[in-house]
Formats: sequence, structure tokens, C-alpha cells
Amino acid sequence: MSPTLRFVADDLQLRALAFMAIVYFLRLRWLLRFKAGRERQAPGERRDTSAARGVLYSWGNIAMPWGMESTRQNPFFYAQFVLFHLAVAAGIAMSFVIPYAPGLMKPPVVVRALQVLFAAGCLIGCYRLYRRLADPYIRQISSPDDIFSILLLTVWLLASIWAAPNRPDLGEGALLVYFLLTAFFLVYVPFSKISHYLYYPFTRYYFGRTMGYRGVYPIQRGPEPKPNKV
Repeated sequence: MSPTLRFVADDLQLRALAFMAIVYFLRLRWLLRFKAGRERQAPGERRDTSAARGVLYSWGNIAMPWGMESTRQNPFFYAQFVLFHLAVAAGIAMSFVIPYAPGLMKPPVVVRALQVLFAAGCLIGCYRLYRRLADPYIRQISSPDDIFSILLLTVWLLASIWAAPNRPDLGEGALLVYFLLTAFFLVYVPFSKISHYLYYPFTRYYFGRTMGYRGVYPIQRGPEPKPNKV
């Protein structure tokens, strides 16, 4: 690695990560200053649930596509959600592996698997961007941050495809672009809607606690109704 690439892959990433951690710490400290509201409703009549079980069910809801009508009726929507987030997680992990454990990137099968995952995530990002711009209903509720965040992640995943081989001896351009985008991504995320994952445990905790206390969570499902014959 040249001194420039070494700085971008190491020092710059650590500084961007430290900045993101500080912003998250301040945001969480601000969030925890608010006291949760107390239940004003009587507990539900179900004896097979509780507030604690409701919390666990609420936290695990993201891994239960059958628990939401939108994903139960449209499995493709859930599949692309999983693939996109796996690609993003792999891209973040690669930004640590390349500078600190490059040996893990040497097996060709690892590089090819990552490139396939990044390519799938990039295509899904293009689809999501098209959906936000083409669907008039989604376009009405989309903010500039929504569009920019998807565009940023899509371009970053595209750069990850070319950076995955980790061959600075053949040219450092792909790695420089990838690490510069990663650093910008780390700095930008705390101020964008991408940081929704920070609030997920809190929102699902309070929602699950309330629904469990009221006897709603975990949801009890009966058999699907049969369509009427005409």
C-alpha cells in the first residue's frame, strides 16, 4: 500500500468511526433522558403472554416474515430486504478485514462470494431507487435524504465489488474510492435515516412491552380464511 492508501484505509476510517461513535453516544444519552410512559390500561386477559414475552416477540419480528402481512404476501420484498442488508454488513466488515486481516481475502472463493453479494445488493439498491422515484405514492413521502441514502449505498456497494480483490499492486484506484466512500458513509450515517437501526431496539422494546402487557403479543393466528367460491 502507498502512504495515501494506508492513511485512507486505516487512520481515516478510525477517525470516521470514532466520530460516528461520539455522535451515537450523545444521541443515546439524550434519548435515555426521557422517561417511558406508564401503562394506563388494564392488562390483557391472556395468561400465555406477558410484557417480557411481548418484548422478545417484538425484537424478533424482523426475522419473522410470516408475522407481517406485507412480507407474508410478498416474499420477494423480504428477500431483497435481507440481501441488501447482508451486502451492507459485508461491506462494512470488509473495511476492517482489508487493512487488519488481509489474509482472509486471499481465497478466490471468498472474493467471488463477496462480489456476488455486493452485486446483488447494488441491483437491489437500483431497484429501490427506481421504486422511490417511479411510484407516485412513495415519491410523495420520500425526502431528499431517502434518495441520497439509497444512492450512496448503491454506489458504495458498486465500489465494493471492485475493491474486494484487494490488489493494490494492480492499481489503488478502486480501493481509494471504496475507503473514501466508507469514511464518508460513517460520518453521514448518524445524521441520516440510515441510523434507524440505532432506534430499533428501543422502539420495538416499548412497543412489544405494551402489546405483551395488553395480551396482543405474541400474535395468535388462526387458519387463513378460504376464498369464497363464485
